[in-house]
Amino acid sequence: MKYWPYGCMFDMDWSPDEKTETMLWHMAIQNAIEYSGKAAPGSVIGRLMSIRQDLRPHGKILSPLIALKVNQANSLASKEGIEYLRNILAEEAPELLQEREKQARREGLPELINADRGKVVLRFAPNPNGPLSFGHARGIIINGEYAKEYDGELILRFDDTDTIVKPPLLEAYDTIQNEAEWLLGFKPHRVVIASDRMAEYYRHVELMLDGEFGYVCQCSAEAFREFRVTKVNCPCRDNSVELNRQLWTQMLNGTFQPGESVVRVKTDMTLKNPALRDWPALRIQDTVNNPHPRKEIGSKYRVWPLLDFQSAVEDYLQGVTHIIRGKDLMDSTRKQTLLYQHFGWQYPETMYWGRVKVHEWGGFSTSQMRNDIELGKFSGWSDPRLPTIAGLSRTGIQAEALRNFWKELGVTQKDIAVPLATLYSHNIKVIDDDAPRISFIREPVELVIQGVEFDELNIPRHPNNESLGVRNIKLISRTIYIEKADLAHSKLRLKEFGDFDIDGNVASFVAKARTDKRKIIHWTSKDSCDDANFSTILDGELVSINGKFETNNLPIGTAVQLERIGYGIISSTDSIIFTHD
Repeated sequence: MKYWPYGCMFDMDWSPDEKTETMLWHMAIQNAIEYSGKAAPGSVIGRLMSIRQDLRPHGKILSPLIALKVNQANSLASKEGIEYLRNILAEEAPELLQEREKQARREGLPELINADRGKVVLRFAPNPNGPLSFGHARGIIINGEYAKEYDGELILRFDDTDTIVKPPLLEAYDTIQNEAEWLLGFKPHRVVIASDRMAEYYRHVELMLDGEFGYVCQCSAEAFREFRVTKVNCPCRDNSVELNRQLWTQMLNGTFQPGESVVRVKTDMTLKNPALRDWPALRIQDTVNNPHPRKEIGSKYRVWPLLDFQSAVEDYLQGVTHIIRGKDLMDSTRKQTLLYQHFGWQYPETMYWGRVKVHEWGGFSTSQMRNDIELGKFSGWSDPRLPTIAGLSRTGIQAEALRNFWKELGVTQKDIAVPLATLYSHNIKVIDDDAPRISFIREPVELVIQGVEFDELNIPRHPNNESLGVRNIKLISRTIYIEKADLAHSKLRLKEFGDFDIDGNVASFVAKARTDKRKIIHWTSKDSCDDANFSTILDGELVSINGKFETNNLPIGTAVQLERIGYGIISSTDSIIFTHD
């Protein structure tokens, strides 16, 4: 047997060369970085053997050496910090550092298939029948993160070709663009409005008719449903190109009324999935009585593309390379793929996610929320009870928190149920370091303080952030407010002030330093507070609570931590909206 300089034994017939030994050291450092200074020998061994299969017969020899190097890496992390280890890898093995950073970015977000940096084009395509909701945020954020990572483009496309079932809301066009920029942290690279692109959709209809893979169908919905179920071709399927062209012209000029004709994509009426059998591409809408809300569009068009056709054509025209959307749209992918095959196009790479249900919200749709707002059940899209981007931002939820929430959930087809606390935890991480501390006293009780000789008190706005300055509390009147519930205690510690003994409506100063384990409470002074209301949601209802709010000069929109209550946002000079605890 022979001894290695580090103290372990190995068979004299084999020993690790210098290159292997260096590799072990770098892998130990990489593992220590990944696990915050707590590298594990087993993890390093497992990874080593997966990369260097030639070393597998020598595991017993390598194990003690790896353990030693892992201990050395952990010791360096403890003494010098993780950044010190990162600098070692950056200098000696940058490829391992880049791999680690790539893995960190990959958390929650799998790599895009067939993605070339600088050539990736993604899209987020909402229906502008209302502003963005919490669910929409997933689409804009995930697509936006991929666009950033791959140095690609993100298109914001308004799919606004339905004036009947989901009629567009005019103000939503501008609102969605602003909300998208807020969520992304950058402006979408392109904005496309489908209703501006009708000429393109019509052009592709004519290509379908001329190519004999599209036809005008005059069958009733009930009749075609029977054909679809029985897998029998519709008689219209055998129309000549000339007849289809004539019928298409009649669709456009008003000869046909809604429901009397549609344009269909020829597929195969015997396909296993009924939804794919000669699916409808365009239909007639009554835009005379239901004009498009955009004045430049109005009643200009009678024939409108259905979403599967419009989206498919637009994705091709805009050069979309990757589509990321809900698994409930898998049939849309199948329909559109058949259309792409007819045109000879290459369909984009597609990824799907499952549904995410937030326990506290139940089921909300944009159409339902719009209807409830019109009925007066909610004050508007920014009502704090609604899971809209406007409602969330109004209550102090930050864009970064939403980005982190959706990135953490990632792209998985598994349906997920999560509590709002998950989003709140991300929000706390974003705002806590910069959220000024401030007092709001619910059910205020007035106390006279005795034994205090100074007229004002400066206390920090934040316990760990000196840059936020101090809160100047005036004590000229020697009168303070505490919450009624706290009056049940005869001994209290006023936070950042001192220990007090309570007798009736008198609070006697005991000491500045803590003298015992008496309850610590928040408070404010009569000289440094104003009347204000505190809005919160209780049992699904928006409730306003009056109280005393510490005087401040914080700008409207500032996220604050309300002492012993939670986080909130200043919505006006005399109003705070509760965010979460």
